[in-house]
Amino acid sequence: MSARDRVRTIVDSSWFQALIITLILVNALILGVETSPRVTAAHGDLLHRVDVAILGVFVLELLLRLFAHRRDFLRDPWSWFDMVIVGVALLPTSGPFAVLRVLRVLRVLRLLSVIPTLRHVVSGLFRAMPGMVSILFLVMLLLYVSAVMATELFRDVSPEYFGDLPTSLFSLFQISTGDSWASIAHTVMEHKPLAWIFFVLFILVSTFVALNLFIAVAVEALEQDSGGRGGDGGSAQASGADPDDGPEQGQELILAELRALRAEVADLRREREREREPERAGSG
Repeated sequence: MSARDRVRTIVDSSWFQALIITLILVNALILGVETSPRVTAAHGDLLHRVDVAILGVFVLELLLRLFAHRRDFLRDPWSWFDMVIVGVALLPTSGPFAVLRVLRVLRVLRLLSVIPTLRHVVSGLFRAMPGMVSILFLVMLLLYVSAVMATELFRDVSPEYFGDLPTSLFSLFQISTGDSWASIAHTVMEHKPLAWIFFVLFILVSTFVALNLFIAVAVEALEQDSGGRGGDGGSAQASGADPDDGPEQGQELILAELRALRAEVADLRREREREREPERAGSG
C-alpha cells in the first residue's frame, strides 16, 4: 500500500472524522468562553494556545486530504468551503486587522461539511434557491404594491408609519414579521375603522401564504434529494450499479441480468433433457 493510500484510509476513517467534529465543537466552546472578560483575564493565554493548536490541526487535516485525494479534493465544493473557512482564521488579527478576529467563529461552520446530514440539508436548500428566489420576488412585488396603496390611503391619518413610500415599505415589512402590527393597525383604525380589512388581508398573504410557500419549496427540495439518493442507492446495491448512474443505465443493467438469467435457465433445461434421454431409451 502506497503512502497516499494509507493517508486516504486515515482521513476517510470514521474515527478521524469524529476527531475533527470533536475539535470543531471544542473550538466553538472556546470561542464562546472567550467572550467572557473574566474568564479571558484568568485563562486567556491557555485558551489562545488551545485555539492555535486546533487551528494547526485543521490546516494539517486539509493538507492530508489534499495529498490523499488531489484532484478529487479540488473538485469538491465542500473542500473549497473548508479551505475558505480555515484561510479566514489564518488572517492576521492584530493592528488594523483586529476586527477580523471576530471571523474566527466561522470555523464552527465546518460542521456543515463534516457531518453528512448537514451537508444534505444545505445541498437541498441550494437546490431550492431558484424556487425561493421566485417566491421572494413575489413577496417584494406584493410589498411594493401594498406600500403604494397604504401611502395613498393612510398618509394623512398616520404619517409616522405611512407618510411616504420608504416609510410605508418599512412599516409593512415590520407588520409582515408580526412586530407591533396591532398597535400600527389600531393607530390607523382610530381614524379609518375599515382599515382592518387592508391589514388582515396583507398579513394573511404576506406572512402565512408566503412563509408556507418558502417552507414548501425547501421541504420539496429535501424530499427529492433524499428520495433520489435512497432510490439510486437501493437499485445500485441490488444490481451492482454505480449510484451515480442514470435511470437508463440502470434499466440496461437490469435487462442484461434478465437475459443472463434466461440463458442460464435454458442451459439447465437442455442439461435435464440430456439426462432424461438414456432413461427414455431404456424404457423404450
